[in-house]
Amino acid sequence: MGLVLFYHLTRSTPQDALALLLPRALAQGWRVMIRGTDPQALERLDAALWLAGGEENFLPHGLEGGPHDADQPVLLGQGAPVNGARVMALVDGAQATDAEIAASDRVWVLFDGSDADRLQAARRQWKAVTAAGHAAQYWSEDSGRWEKKAESPAG
Repeated sequence: MGLVLFYHLTRSTPQDALALLLPRALAQGWRVMIRGTDPQALERLDAALWLAGGEENFLPHGLEGGPHDADQPVLLGQGAPVNGARVMALVDGAQATDAEIAASDRVWVLFDGSDADRLQAARRQWKAVTAAGHAAQYWSEDSGRWEKKAESPAG
């Protein structure tokens, strides 16, 4: 059963947070599906990730819809994790099903803390995830560094 990590972004962009998280997942041998709701936002994220790590921290990835989707270590799109992802990153209000959460090692929910709608949606998502019995953690960067503010064990 997967661990759902909620990242309340107050100082970072999703690109910044993913630039930190993705290398860690790839180092574990995990593939990642970054699921969004807006194709243009995913294209901007794709472009930003090409520049994020420089040559020493290259993040191999691709946009959904190409001939090699199943081979991508990191796939950005709106659909299913066809690349065998063990990690799902949810941006722009994207959702994961209970079955997807259970099949994942990690699910990252990244949300903009300055957007009241996204904040409320994340709160509803937290309640749904924990009510379904998934383990969850809530992380905030309000203090200038990431701190775990809440945790709910699997149940």
